Amino acid sequence: MDDRTELLERLRINRGEGPATRTVGRRWPIPVAIGIALLLLAGGGAAWFLNAGSDAVPVKTAVATAVQSTSSGPSMGRTLLDASGYVVALRQAQVSANGIYKVEEVLVQAGDIVKEGQVIARLDNSNTYAALEASKVQVKQLEAALAAAKLAAADIHPAFLRNQAQLKEALISQDAFDTAKSNDDALQQAVLVAEQNLAVAKANVTVNQRYEDLTVIRAPFNGVITVKSAQSGQIVSPSFSGGGGIATIVDMDSLEVDVDVSENFISRVHAKQPAAITLNAYPDWHIPAEVIAIVPTADRSKATVEVRVGFKQRDTRVLPEMGARVSFVDDAAPAAGSSSAVSTAVIVPADAVQTEGDSGAVFVVDDRTVHRQVVLLGQKGSNGQTILSGLEPGTTVAIGDFTKLHDGARIKITK
Repeated sequence: MDDRTELLERLRINRGEGPATRTVGRRWPIPVAIGIALLLLAGGGAAWFLNAGSDAVPVKTAVATAVQSTSSGPSMGRTLLDASGYVVALRQAQVSANGIYKVEEVLVQAGDIVKEGQVIARLDNSNTYAALEASKVQVKQLEAALAAAKLAAADIHPAFLRNQAQLKEALISQDAFDTAKSNDDALQQAVLVAEQNLAVAKANVTVNQRYEDLTVIRAPFNGVITVKSAQSGQIVSPSFSGGGGIATIVDMDSLEVDVDVSENFISRVHAKQPAAITLNAYPDWHIPAEVIAIVPTADRSKATVEVRVGFKQRDTRVLPEMGARVSFVDDAAPAAGSSSAVSTAVIVPADAVQTEGDSGAVFVVDDRTVHRQVVLLGQKGSNGQTILSGLEPGTTVAIGDFTKLHDGARIKITK
């Protein structure tokens, strides 16, 4: 068979063996070849996709959470800064004894309201009472001695006056007059000594009376008993010597909030600046407040400055040592036409922010890429970094290696 005949034989269709199957060359049917081509194309596309995503930066994500800081009053504006601190009492006292005493009775309990001068405890006064009575008896004794000295002086003085007159008339000698004068002077001095001794004894009575009074413990000012430290029969001593006190009294009208503000943001705070206090115990209650003073010293270890903030209204729910958050309000730009201004601050994890002084930047997630967003920073706390402006609540931000992130960078979200 020549080459022409062999070629015609290959192209011949055998109708007796069912549906025709066209072949390409000697080995591969056309459908099989098409399938292999598609598989090769798919594999190449997958390889391209994987290679294209190999430069994606792995990041974690977080969602910006809104911080609602409401301040009452038409003059309140946006929140410039948030800081955390505690409620403290400007006026409080641990009432104690001024010596070592045994407690006879304690007349108050923790939570009692007391008035200035009210008796809150009594101490054992057996020794002080005895000393007081002894000094009173001594006073009576010296009063009698003074009376006797005065009587003796009064008796001898007329004789001295007669001797003085007789000396002028030369009826007595100079020696006799000198003796009479010496006796008169001695008795007059005895009166003065008796008077001084009586004065000392009366002073001792005053001192002992004060010691006696100190066995009755009184409230130094109006306030509330926050701690009852002693019981009947207990030995107490002055608190400054390491001894235990009897009770702690707090003037609730002197409560304020002390917060630590970072040195980077202290320029946003000034005296008389309006603020809002939010207690941790009542997160939905925003109390109008005002900056009392900025303490003129910084804490080197924490790089913070203490700020004192006072309440504009008093309430029995405010208690010493409560945790609190203070929102400092921008009084230079009040919100017009509104009786309440609400800040649009948000909180994000601290490691999602590039800080640059009081401003910074975050990387906002947009599908599989990110873009850099400049923001105004607030206070950093244990719950994260506060962002005052530049970021809306609910925005997703990236947490990752900032050296590899840039505008338009592809990312791969990890858990």
